[in-house]
Amino acid sequence: MSRVFSGIQPTGEPHIGNYFGAMQNYVKLGREYGKQSLYCVVDLHALTNPAAFDPALLAQRTLDMAVANFAVGLDPSQVIFFVQSHVPEHQELSWVFTTITPVGDLERMTQYKDKSGQLESVPAGLLMYPVLMAADILLYRADTVPVGEDQTQHIELTREIARKFNHSFGETFPEPRAVYNKQALRIPGVDGQGKMSKSKGETSTLGLFEPMDSIWAKLRVAPTDPARVRRTDPGNPDVCLIFDYHKLFSDLDTIQMVDVECRRAGIGCVDCKKAVMTGITAHLTPIQARGEELRDDLDSVRDALAQGAREARAIAAPVMEEVRTKVGFLKL
Repeated sequence: MSRVFSGIQPTGEPHIGNYFGAMQNYVKLGREYGKQSLYCVVDLHALTNPAAFDPALLAQRTLDMAVANFAVGLDPSQVIFFVQSHVPEHQELSWVFTTITPVGDLERMTQYKDKSGQLESVPAGLLMYPVLMAADILLYRADTVPVGEDQTQHIELTREIARKFNHSFGETFPEPRAVYNKQALRIPGVDGQGKMSKSKGETSTLGLFEPMDSIWAKLRVAPTDPARVRRTDPGNPDVCLIFDYHKLFSDLDTIQMVDVECRRAGIGCVDCKKAVMTGITAHLTPIQARGEELRDDLDSVRDALAQGAREARAIAAPVMEEVRTKVGFLKL
């Protein structure tokens, strides 16, 4: 039977990039696969991000990410949802995979090259990040992995690690495939500086639980078509991040209206932003209300995470025992 696995880092406030890029897929696949779908707050991975990691905030951010996933519709009674560090088999399998993964393969990872180039001292964990990710996936013999397109190279490495282990120690792991949310692979940051990312700070993101007045303050000054200098200048929605947000939040009639009216200067950028704000408000308000309910009952959230860890370990433990046997570890 097919099995789904994906993880999300607790390195900042959950934002609409997380929602459209990952969480929506979690909900959709969770309904389809039920308990054969596992979703994980990858707090171990968070340690590899020096720019975002904060030991004083890690536990709270982990809890916040669970709240966010539940608030958008992921039902912890229907899927397996847990925290990575609560299942120690992740680290154990990662070490086994480390011993069969060439350093050269890891140094060729685009994300590693991008992130290490910004650091004066590169932690070894940043290099080993994709190996731990492979362990996360293969520990559950998952063959379906909903990820953002920036993780494609890591999924390919995971497939290669599975092949190497199977060749060396016998058939054990499937080769997983990536599944993308075709509606929104890359959500632009509200600052107009590339992809929306927690690592760029709050100026780049629109938070799932951010107050509406704060979201509007960011949208109001967000860049639009740079060629549209005056209200009377026709615009090009295809190069405007606000139009990208319309595709996410607005109904079809509004999207079509903006597409036509912007091109003929029939609508100004402020009115266009007000129209998308209407869609954002309608979309996020129920999510924020559900988030408040969950924060008022955090014990139930913690109970759900504990149950998820037990269910995850029930799958992980026999797989890890099989790995120990195949690599030849001594049994007592």
